[in-house]
Amino acid sequence: MKKSLLVLALAATFAPALAYAEAGDIVVRLRATNINPSEDSSLGKYTTKAYGQGLADALYGPNSAGAELRVDSNTIPELDLSYYVTKNIALELILALGTKHDVSTSSKGGALNKKGLGEVNLLPPTLTAQWHFMPDTTFDPYVGAGVSYVRAMDNGLTADTALGKQPIRIDRNSWGPAIQAGFDVNLTDGWLVNFDVKKIWFDTDVKLNVNGGGWKKIDSLDIDPLVVSVGIGKKF
Repeated sequence: MKKSLLVLALAATFAPALAYAEAGDIVVRLRATNINPSEDSSLGKYTTKAYGQGLADALYGPNSAGAELRVDSNTIPELDLSYYVTKNIALELILALGTKHDVSTSSKGGALNKKGLGEVNLLPPTLTAQWHFMPDTTFDPYVGAGVSYVRAMDNGLTADTALGKQPIRIDRNSWGPAIQAGFDVNLTDGWLVNFDVKKIWFDTDVKLNVNGGGWKKIDSLDIDPLVVSVGIGKKF
């Protein structure tokens, strides 16, 4: 019996220990992140208000009132940093390099040659405060809330119409709230595996310039993406 206890004690001494987070720790994660917009668009309504029913019908068809903008999903590499204020409270900053999304209309009339309008590049740095429920266990779940600042870059879209190519732009950057839930699986030597889900809310204005006549608002677009990430991390 004594020999068995001695063997177990020696095994525990020399086995690689799991590294749980402590106050002052920094965690660097590299993740694959899918950004899936859940857009809310009133393209037909705003185009009618700006340019009249005739042009809206010509661009989007006879049911132009229901026309919407569509923003597709994209998967990108993402780097984030977490700082542990205490073992339970961490601050996480997402440092995504930008995410490109194809933009199109939901319907097309005779004056619009194609639904596709091009792509927009969104830069969405997000800061959240997290509560870690079980920081001293292998499975470490958490929830968080914070804010995201979404900056539209390379946002020159184009409507290919019977009147020629008309420029469209995403007109403003936006602050929005963010919530998250996820978990870390703590491994040896400070390594971990991470799964994370965030919901971000933000909106922007979309404007059209027909034949150089000036920019007019054609949509108030809520993008509101669901952001799902999986990756690895290292504690320092």
